[in-house]
Amino acid sequence: MDGLRLAVSWLTVFPLPARQVDDRACRQAISFAPLVGALVGGLGALLLWGLSALSAPPLLAGLLVVALLALVTRGMHVDGLADTVDGLGCYGPPERALQVMRDGGAGPFAVVALILAIGVQAVCIGELGQTPWALVLACVTGRAAFVLCCRTGLPSARPEGMGALVAGSQPLWLVIGWWLAAAAGAAVISPAAAGGVLVAAAALLLFTHHVRGRFGGITGDVLGAASELATTIVLVGATLGSSQF
Repeated sequence: MDGLRLAVSWLTVFPLPARQVDDRACRQAISFAPLVGALVGGLGALLLWGLSALSAPPLLAGLLVVALLALVTRGMHVDGLADTVDGLGCYGPPERALQVMRDGGAGPFAVVALILAIGVQAVCIGELGQTPWALVLACVTGRAAFVLCCRTGLPSARPEGMGALVAGSQPLWLVIGWWLAAAAGAAVISPAAAGGVLVAAAALLLFTHHVRGRFGGITGDVLGAASELATTIVLVGATLGSSQF
């Protein structure tokens, strides 16, 4: 249970510390990350349902749910998105890009990426008031991105940090299993939602190929960026699907 407890305390604000934190627990935490996504998405879906019942304007409801998701996750994933985009956008060798990411400042690329991600997510979530469980799917898929990014064969960009603890730790069968489960759940919602999951998987394969070439591998920031990317793509797919019915 240490892996599951660590996943909750690592990826959320909930104080559920593991009794033992070692390499094995860290690897297991990544394996359980989609379950944490279901927890986070469930809280967001509950708030969305309540706001929809109160006839809140869709955009307001979407923004409030996005704020809740950021609060529950300590804003780690959006921070990772900002740092990764700045690293990808800078000039110089991989060492320079990694230093930009480590500095933690928000450059112009980061600002644009955050505005787009938060804006698209808020608009899409606001339109899912009749199918709030689609948000659970999006959050599960966003955490399944961790599993995909930590698949066997993809190294860490640094010898230290979160990436070094979990890079290459997830077997291919587990990656496929989580993504098939996400696709199956999406198919229940709509074909467009299922398509969103498949597009998210393809986008992450391209993304990880690019960051491996640019940084030399993954980092904790890359995991956060991958989560936000997958979540956003699935939300767009679910929203397009809901508009067809």
